[in-house]
Amino acid sequence: MSKTATIRARVEPSLKDQVEKIFEKLGLNATQAINLFYKQVELNNGLPFELKVPNETTLKTFRDSESGKDLIECKDAEDMFNKLGI
Repeated sequence: MSKTATIRARVEPSLKDQVEKIFEKLGLNATQAINLFYKQVELNNGLPFELKVPNETTLKTFRDSESGKDLIECKDAEDMFNKLGI
């Protein structure tokens, strides 16, 4: 089947650049990645990943993290595990 349909979308330039670098590492171009996404939507009869509206606890955590509230900084993984008591 010939591929003649066109998709146009506007995205932030920095997002486009970052994502296209990832595609390049995967050996894909944007057209191939979009075709893969569409095929997965077709196969899953929906989005190929779960979407959820965050609950209030999650939203509060996002807001607190973005504002730097209650963050614990760790030097490395060992420091993190020690602080977690693991």
